[in-house]
Amino acid sequence: MNAPANPDPGAPWQKRWQRLRDGSVRGFHAYARWLVAISWRRFIVLSLLLVIVMAIVHDMPPFTWTVTHEVADNRPVVIRVPEAPKPPAAPQRAEPRVQVTPSEPGVGVEINIGRDGVRIGPPAQGTERAASAAEQPAGRDLRITLPPGASDAVREAIEDARREAQEAAREAEAAQREAAAARQEAEALVRELGGEPRTRTRTVRYGIGDALMQLTLLWIAASAILKFTYKGTQQAQKQAARATETAEAESLKRQVVEARMAAMQAQVEPHFLFNTLASIDHLIETDPARASQMQKNLIALLRASMPTMREAAGGGGGNGVRELGREIAVIRPYLEILKVRMEERLTTEVAVPEGLLSAEFPPMMLQTLVENAIKHGLEPKAEGGHLRVAGEIVHGKLQMTVADTGLGFGKAATAGTGVGLANIRERLQLLYGSRATLTVAENQPSGTVVTITVPYRMAEDASAAGATA
Repeated sequence: MNAPANPDPGAPWQKRWQRLRDGSVRGFHAYARWLVAISWRRFIVLSLLLVIVMAIVHDMPPFTWTVTHEVADNRPVVIRVPEAPKPPAAPQRAEPRVQVTPSEPGVGVEINIGRDGVRIGPPAQGTERAASAAEQPAGRDLRITLPPGASDAVREAIEDARREAQEAAREAEAAQREAAAARQEAEALVRELGGEPRTRTRTVRYGIGDALMQLTLLWIAASAILKFTYKGTQQAQKQAARATETAEAESLKRQVVEARMAAMQAQVEPHFLFNTLASIDHLIETDPARASQMQKNLIALLRASMPTMREAAGGGGGNGVRELGREIAVIRPYLEILKVRMEERLTTEVAVPEGLLSAEFPPMMLQTLVENAIKHGLEPKAEGGHLRVAGEIVHGKLQMTVADTGLGFGKAATAGTGVGLANIRERLQLLYGSRATLTVAENQPSGTVVTITVPYRMAEDASAAGATA
């Protein structure tokens, strides 16, 4: 048993894609029709509301969210070590002051004030200087010796200077200790940071709110363009659909008219043919010469009308026009046969110039008018009459006239229903519109005159004229 063929794996995806595409097209057309249906005022109001809503929600979840995470901190570290503060400046005094600075750090200074003046120098090693009881230390490694008999004001000034010097020395030592401690902390921090990687917290904002607002504005602009252009497209489609429906209706109407004409022709031809054959059979015994002439006319009639009958049976006989000469070629033998049958009761005349035989003319119209004139006008009349078929150019149009001297239109007992004339009018309207006419009038002294007027064109332009009409 043969295994079933493996189905095409791409077939389901193709079907899904087809359904998605068809649904998208239907949705597009539905949205476009809705845009065309609403007014521009309503469109503007809805667009403003959409922009306002998007401005409110574009920074809110789920359109925007934030994420916090730890990242490596590779930024350089800058450590500033504070400098030792400068000793405070001595208060400004009005009197001049003396500032003594040791030449070398850590070396004391000794100041001796005596009768010989002021002596400043390094302290004496291992000696003790006595200058009454006024010898007082003035600070660290600073000695001030006053001569005996110095006043109290001088001693107070010396004492103030000594205290200020001591305070300045203590502040300098404290600042040096603080600077040393700061250096130690900075060195420890540098060692700590150099050993382990640094991290810092980083907050990142993610969202589609900004892009969503831009998409909203783009959507509104595209909708406005679609609303403006789709209406014209829709109107063009409606006009095309109406034109197609009109063309189809006219084509169907033309087919109905041609079917009626073909039915009438089918009814007339057998009746006429049987009567003609019966007349030939009768004339063979009584007047063989006339029987032979009638047979020749019948053959000519059938030869001329057979193409028209085939075209009508095939549905193409009345879709256009053909040469007027072909219509006259059918009418001439037809009238000759009738003249044999009606004898002296019928006289005929065909007055169509030779130059008009190549003009275009709808088929079977003249034959129908001639048959009606004989059947409903001349044949019912006891004394018969005259039938004239004429053609001429009037105001640039081809005018064909069928006139008889019979009983008159609608006066015979065998008067028809007018269906033949109605079909001719419909065919002329389909082929030429308002450019063709059919008129029926009374003839003098009796009878009927039927005139068909169509645009005058040569037969070689018949196909193009029929397509244009």
